[in-house]
Amino acid sequence: VKVTIPFGNKYLDAIFSVPKKKSRYGVILTHGAGGDMNFPHLVSLAAYLASHGILCLRFTCKGLNIAYRTKAYKTVVEYLKLSDDYKLSGVFLAGRSMGSRAAASVICQLSQDDDDDFIQGLVCLSYPLHRPKLQSKLRDEDLLFIRCPVLFVSGSADEMCEKQLLEGVASKMKAPKKIHWIDKANHGMAVKGRTEEDVMEEINAQVFSWIRENTELEHK
Repeated sequence: VKVTIPFGNKYLDAIFSVPKKKSRYGVILTHGAGGDMNFPHLVSLAAYLASHGILCLRFTCKGLNIAYRTKAYKTVVEYLKLSDDYKLSGVFLAGRSMGSRAAASVICQLSQDDDDDFIQGLVCLSYPLHRPKLQSKLRDEDLLFIRCPVLFVSGSADEMCEKQLLEGVASKMKAPKKIHWIDKANHGMAVKGRTEEDVMEEINAQVFSWIRENTELEHK
């Protein structure tokens, strides 16, 4: 279902992937610095989640400024929260690369409203912990403040997220967290000798099973 979400004097293009049965939980998903909501990995994950009973809303925001992207993401969260068509018990914020930074930033801002448990967790696909070859400047501020569960899915050969550095940050985080390493994958999740579909299948299954563990879906 295509929708346009008002954002200031503009609109954000978005698409709902809707499960056959009414969903209690949803995932909001956005892209990295390049591309848009039709990036193949996002389309694949949204379809997988919907086929397993989880509503997925993916959206496009082209801005390369992290504050702007965060503001747009926050608008989408509010839109879904107030939606009459899809009344959800909770939502997971997810993003790829820069999109996951924006999602983390939104959770930090919204967690100041302590009474709000609408946000259930954070999924970071290829979290860009540092710029290539600039490991001394880590983008970890928001991660250290988050309290809800966090899943990282990263390539073990990601040039923007050195394995040891992410494990070091994770050890300092207060939130319950899990890291799933895609063996030999780079930042774009490409692995020599494996098809894109094969890698996406691994990512999708990991994300779904982690969401299930962190919701009441597990107890049905």
